[in-house]
Amino acid sequence: MDTRLLRTFAALARTGNFTATAAELHLAQSTVTVHVRTLEKDLGTRLFDRLPRSTVLTDAGRRLLTDAEAVLEAEERLRATAAASSGGPVTGRVVLGAGETLCSARLPGVIAALRRSHPEVEIHLHPTGTADAVEGLRSGRLDLALLLEEQAEYADLATERLAAEPLVLVAAPGHPLAGDDGSGIGWEELSREHFFLHEQGCSYSDRLARDLLAVPGARPRLTRFGSIEAARSCVAAGLGLTLLPRVTVEGALREGRLAEVAGPRFPDVPVQLVRLGRRWLSPAVRAVVAELGRHFSGA
Repeated sequence: MDTRLLRTFAALARTGNFTATAAELHLAQSTVTVHVRTLEKDLGTRLFDRLPRSTVLTDAGRRLLTDAEAVLEAEERLRATAAASSGGPVTGRVVLGAGETLCSARLPGVIAALRRSHPEVEIHLHPTGTADAVEGLRSGRLDLALLLEEQAEYADLATERLAAEPLVLVAAPGHPLAGDDGSGIGWEELSREHFFLHEQGCSYSDRLARDLLAVPGARPRLTRFGSIEAARSCVAAGLGLTLLPRVTVEGALREGRLAEVAGPRFPDVPVQLVRLGRRWLSPAVRAVVAELGRHFSGA
């Protein structure tokens, strides 16, 4: 059997969309269609139900997907063994999911280092939240994920703490709470302010919201954004406060566009490397894991 057909089948099962599958595999959409039809003909069964805007696996497709992924993994192991025995370079494609903070502030350095040490390892970044990252690991859409989470414990996932990101409470320089007069600012005073926070599911934003709402009689105004840049821009305009990893506001603090607020002490948020526990780690994935460890150990 041509494993290219199985690879297309597995990708379409993940994406649920012919266009997205073609883009992921760098194929024409017509080629994806031909691959799926050929595989269905070879196996004598329909693998997908075609809907107007998507595809879903049939019962037969769901039963066959696990075996197809096992065949693809066996092929990957075979190629890795052959490359290692011939002394060839590490090659392969690695899909890494991470939040906006890490994608913008930390991972460009990792990718640059990998291009120098393993130029034939192709790494793809997918900005994602925690829930989507966990689903992506379980479905096989992601090989690895980096999470900014205090807790990341899942029975089927392997987790390694790489580092911790310091958090900082910031406002515009002209805000009444900006700066440090030595007295510090308590929860009661903060609970009267307007906060621009990252979307729900962000561990440090959710914790701040809980702490603010726990103040007796508190009525903080909480606005959530899917983008850290949107929250940062609102705060720089003098509209309120935000809590963000220091690495995302270091430049703005240096340039005077933002100022620290001397509020309560916020614990650093851990950086967790997560993968599917039962999944074989290809040489390319191991190379990315090693570089992530080196990068964050020196961060």
